[in-house]
Order: sequence, then C-alpha cells, then structure tokens
Amino acid sequence: METKEKIEFVGLPLAVYREIAAHLRQVEGLEVGLIPQSSQQFDYHQSQIEGLWISWISNPTSAVRQRVQQILAYYQNRYGI
Repeated sequence: METKEKIEFVGLPLAVYREIAAHLRQVEGLEVGLIPQSSQQFDYHQSQIEGLWISWISNPTSAVRQRVQQILAYYQNRYGI
C-alpha cells in the first residue's frame, strides 16, 4: 500500500526544494516529487514550488522513517523554517 504525504516549506526557493528531493531520493523505498505552485497570483516572495510529496513504496521501518525526519529537520534548521 502506497502512502503519499505532502511536505511544505513556505517561501523556500525551487533550488532548495530540488536539493531536498535529491537528498530524500537516496532513502531506500521512498519516492519523491515536486508539487508545482497552484496559486494564480504571482508573488515574488512565494516559491515556484508549493511543496514536495513523498510516497512510501513499502512499509518503512522506524529507522527509515527516522532518516527521513533527520533530513527534513536538517533543512528546517538550515533555512529557519
């Protein structure tokens, strides 16, 4: 059973979203994709990306889930989000 989760970091630039996605793709059993911005109004301070989606291909172990949380925490701390 696949489970998709949405992850959003408000105001994060496209390049950083791509970096996070590349980092997460290294986790075994995880698929990652970018969600395009859905807002119709242009806002210079808004990212071109609305968020990321992650999908667990199989039932992840607690170690795998913990690794994903560590990666996300790293970017939250690094970019102050």
